[in-house]
Amino acid sequence: MILSAIILGLMGSLHCVGMCGPIAFMLPVDRTNNFKKISQIFIYHFGRLMAYSIMGILFGFIGKGLYVFGIQQKLSILIGVLMIVVILIPYKTFNKYNFSKPMYMLISKIKNRLGKALKKKTADTFLTIGFLNGFLPCGLVYMALFGAIAMANPLEGVLYMMLFGAGTIPLMTTAIYFSGFLKGAAKQKIQRLIPVFVVIMGLLFIIRGLGLGIPYVSPKPIVEIAATAIDCIN
Repeated sequence: MILSAIILGLMGSLHCVGMCGPIAFMLPVDRTNNFKKISQIFIYHFGRLMAYSIMGILFGFIGKGLYVFGIQQKLSILIGVLMIVVILIPYKTFNKYNFSKPMYMLISKIKNRLGKALKKKTADTFLTIGFLNGFLPCGLVYMALFGAIAMANPLEGVLYMMLFGAGTIPLMTTAIYFSGFLKGAAKQKIQRLIPVFVVIMGLLFIIRGLGLGIPYVSPKPIVEIAATAIDCIN
């Protein structure tokens, strides 16, 4: 399941280019010095990964708390169902019931800070831009956070979000170098694949939650494993 994070990042990075591309294109990188430019882009991505890591550990703790209450299997099924439902619900419906409205004030502050950071060229500018960029609302980040919760472990939650972020780096970096490099039919095909992959991920989470005894994919619940071990000893 951890590997699904980096695949989600790779598959969804085209969406990231569309959403965060304007910020990436406006990065005040030094275009006269390749080494400096690469290091500035690296710092920008590091800032994004820091933001994803913080979210990963927070949502990992949430998952761990739910795991302690013995509902991790049900949680995995619920997350899988939510992933599929989110993809199947028409985009217009989400606009009608905009769940992010209560966060508009916070998002507005983040955007204002981003705007100020983009005007500077100090050493910490790229770290600040990347860090703030990571907290901007994004459907794919929400999907990754579902996965972090399902990990039911803060460390695995961090790893999940970091791998997701790492998966977005290649295409985002290319976008900084070559704006508008991917157009037409190729772009549309990749965008169509994103919902398909999210549905596949959702199905995997559901299968995982069912505890079918499939190694690495759908392991049996710990309680059931312990009961089997006790029976063997007796």
